[in-house]
Amino acid sequence: MPDHNQPSMTRGERVRAAARTLRTPRTAQWIADETEVSVKTAQKYLEQLAEDNVLREIEQGEQTLYGIDQLMATYREVAALQREHDREELTTALESMRTKITDWKVSYDVETPGELRASIADLDDSDEMAQRREIASEWEHLEDRLPVIRAALNEYDWATKRDTISA
Repeated sequence: MPDHNQPSMTRGERVRAAARTLRTPRTAQWIADETEVSVKTAQKYLEQLAEDNVLREIEQGEQTLYGIDQLMATYREVAALQREHDREELTTALESMRTKITDWKVSYDVETPGELRASIADLDDSDEMAQRREIASEWEHLEDRLPVIRAALNEYDWATKRDTISA
């Protein structure tokens, strides 16, 4: 986890920074320990982040866990793509990603990154093993990105119409 204990950061900044890097939902106590703040301080900032749809509160028995709100994070990512790239750039990125995946399927005679990883068992060459592992990771990353870019394109007109400021 990144260092959230920089002296230049306020308690709130430390809690916010730690919360934004959560890989799995955590308790306010865990965040407090990580950021060297009181549990009460951690809860205050975590509740604000939940109200702002950055985090989700997850009730687990007697405990409240805080985790990234993936739906809102994806919406923010789609909006950022629409604002930072025009339709043609997004279309080109989508085509490029699909072409890479198709090329890997043909080159390695597999249909999924999992099949490509499984094919490593049949190899002796450590360089080829490493290359396949790296390609499988990139393939998985691209498969995660494709629906986000598709969503940005699908709603491009709708979003750009609403994003303009009327005078």
